[in-house]
Amino acid sequence: MAHRDFSRGEFLALSGLLAGSTLLKGTAHAAVPKSPPAPKKEAPAASAAPATPPGPTREDFERLRRGCRASLVLGTAGNEGAELVRIGEWVQRQGLMGDVYGGGELVQSLEKRVAGLLGFEDACFMPTGTMGQLIALRMYADAGGRRAFGVHPSSHHVLHENDSYAVLHGLRAVNLSPWTRPVLAGDVREAREPLDVVSVELPVRWLGGQLQTWEQLEELKRTCREQGVKLHMDGARLWESQPFYGRSYADICRGFDSVYVSFYKMVGALGGAMVAGNRDFIRTTRLWRHRHGGNIFQMWPYAASAAMRLDDTLARVPGYVQRAKSLTEALAADSRLTVLPRPVQTNLFRVFLRGDPAALGRQRDRIARENGIWVANGFSQTRVPGVVETELQVGEGLAGIDDAEATRAFLRLLEPA
Repeated sequence: MAHRDFSRGEFLALSGLLAGSTLLKGTAHAAVPKSPPAPKKEAPAASAAPATPPGPTREDFERLRRGCRASLVLGTAGNEGAELVRIGEWVQRQGLMGDVYGGGELVQSLEKRVAGLLGFEDACFMPTGTMGQLIALRMYADAGGRRAFGVHPSSHHVLHENDSYAVLHGLRAVNLSPWTRPVLAGDVREAREPLDVVSVELPVRWLGGQLQTWEQLEELKRTCREQGVKLHMDGARLWESQPFYGRSYADICRGFDSVYVSFYKMVGALGGAMVAGNRDFIRTTRLWRHRHGGNIFQMWPYAASAAMRLDDTLARVPGYVQRAKSLTEALAADSRLTVLPRPVQTNLFRVFLRGDPAALGRQRDRIARENGIWVANGFSQTRVPGVVETELQVGEGLAGIDDAEATRAFLRLLEPA
C-alpha cells in the first residue's frame, strides 16, 4: 500500500479514533526538531565498502505472498497459466464464442445478467472502472451543465485517478462530507455549489468499508431526487455490502441513476467492470466507451473470467462478512490494535498499530516464511506519530485456518525484531 499524506481533518479524526486506545500512550505531539547540519564531506576511503544489495523486487514480493497457505487479504490467482486454461475450458463447456468489439453472446449475456441483478434496464461492460465512472460523470455534466460532481473526500475519483475528471472532461469535484463518515443527505442539501451528480462509494474503502444505514441511504436517494441531482454509485465493493443491508442488490440500487461494479476486486476476475443504467443512458455510454478507446477488439477473456466466478463469489460473501466480524473482535481484543470500523460492516476493515512501515514489512515477510500466513500487503504511515494502518479483507484465503491462528500470526507483527 503506497504512502499517502493525511489531511488535517483526517489527522484529527484519526487522533480521536485512537485516543481511547493504548496506541497513543507515550506519543509526543511536539513539533519535529530541525535536523542537525550535515557533516562535511570527506574523501572516500581507499577501499570502499561493497554497495548495499538491492531490496526485494515485486517478483520476490509476489513469490513470497503466493507461497503462503493462508492470507488476511485478497489476492490474484497463483498460477496465471492455469487460470487462462480454466477460462478457456469454461468457455468451451458453455459452448460460447468470442466477441468482436463487445458484440457477442458471451459479453452481452453478462451485461444482461448484471443489469437484471442490479435492477436496471441495461449495462455496458468496461475495461476499467475508472473509464466507466468517468463516462457516467461526463454524461451527467453534459446534461446538467454545471460541470460539478459531489464526492466523499476519499473518493477514488479524487485520490487515485491523476485528476482525470478535470484534465479529460473539465469537471470539478466538490467534497461533500468530512473524512470520518459516509456522505449523507444533509451534505447534498448543504453543498457549497449546485451539482450535476453525486457519486457515492458503497462502501467507503478508506473508512474500512463503512456504509450508510438503510434509512440514511434512502434519505440520500430521496434528497438527490428532490434536488434534481443525479445519483451515481461507485460500487467497486457493492458485492460486499449486501449482507449489511439484508436486501437484494436491486433494492439497494433502486433510486440510483447508475451503478458501477468491479469484477476483479472481490470477484477475482482478470479485470473489467460494468456500468448499469436505463437503456438510453447505456446506449450513450457505449458511444463514450468508444471515444475513450475502450472498445477493445475482443473482450471475452475478461468477461468470461467474471462470468464464471460471479455466482460462486456472491454466494460466499455473507460467510466472508460473518468471518470478518469474529476475526475483527479477536484482533481488537489486543489493546495494542485499533480496528476500524467496529463492529465491522463488510468483510473489509482497517487495523491501526504502532510501528515503522519498513520494519513491519520485514516482519510480515518473516511471518510468511515461518508460518505460511500472509498477514498484510503493506503499511501506511499515518499523521499520528508512530502509528501505521493496514487494510485487511476476509476471503477464500482464510479458509484453511481459524481465527485464533490468524490472530496469532498478525500479532507477531508486534514482536521485537
